[in-house]
Amino acid sequence: MTTPLPDFLASECEMREADALFHVLPAPMEQSVSYGAGTAHGPRAILEASQQLEAWDGLSMPLSLGIHTKMPVLCDGSAQEIVQRIENACTGILSSGKIPVVLGGEHTVSLGALRAVVKQYGRIGVVQIDAHADLRDQFEGLKYSHACVMRRSVEELQTPLFQCGVRALSQEEDRFRCSQESISYLDARELAASGIPAEVLPPDFPELVYLTVDVDGLDPSVIRATGTPVPGGLSWYQCLTVLEKTMKGRRVVGFDVVELAPDKADHASSFAAAQLVYNIMGMIQRNRSTM
Repeated sequence: MTTPLPDFLASECEMREADALFHVLPAPMEQSVSYGAGTAHGPRAILEASQQLEAWDGLSMPLSLGIHTKMPVLCDGSAQEIVQRIENACTGILSSGKIPVVLGGEHTVSLGALRAVVKQYGRIGVVQIDAHADLRDQFEGLKYSHACVMRRSVEELQTPLFQCGVRALSQEEDRFRCSQESISYLDARELAASGIPAEVLPPDFPELVYLTVDVDGLDPSVIRATGTPVPGGLSWYQCLTVLEKTMKGRRVVGFDVVELAPDKADHASSFAAAQLVYNIMGMIQRNRSTM
């Protein structure tokens, strides 16, 4: 019998569902991973690791805004069916004025959340931290693939996109990215050479933002437990700084952390992913107080 998933920071969460701002949605989807497997276990690993977090994140107490953990999305069936279930779940969260926090699972899960957010709010911008561009039109014959999720977002939902940390992409993706005025980027090579600029996002980037963090966007020295741990990624504090800069003057309406493929011998990766989820909640809390 499978052990039920724990709630995020369960030992500290006593707020009622209706009063919690952050609604955590586990989405253990794993259908199109192309190298190392294990992302289906990512949500559980993050939730279990969250039990060891400090409620005070060093700057604020995001827990005070309330965190509610939903039942996991059923991830049987086709990719389209799973994405639809994620969209439906996020639609319910958004309709009650809450912020969906999706835990993957493979990166395809983001499309369901993005569809719900666009239906709820209209024009939004997507901030993506990732080692890969995920802009292929199809991969291994699939259009609903982790390698295609940002292409679907740009083409289907017309979302402006900012990518940070990319260091592995195909020529097809590079050509597509360069052909799109709506896509801007700060690749890992440029980041290493010149650092993080004062202004990260284009001035006309939408006020409403959805964040998607593939954990392979961080360097393997920070998070190694992922399907494709590409060297040369963001350091921990580079990642946090980029996220904080993208939030400045904008409102985050949802976010996800995806592609953790936990390893029982590597507690550090799971803990770092849980800490990242909680730190993003803290940034949202602090940003709300300044707007």
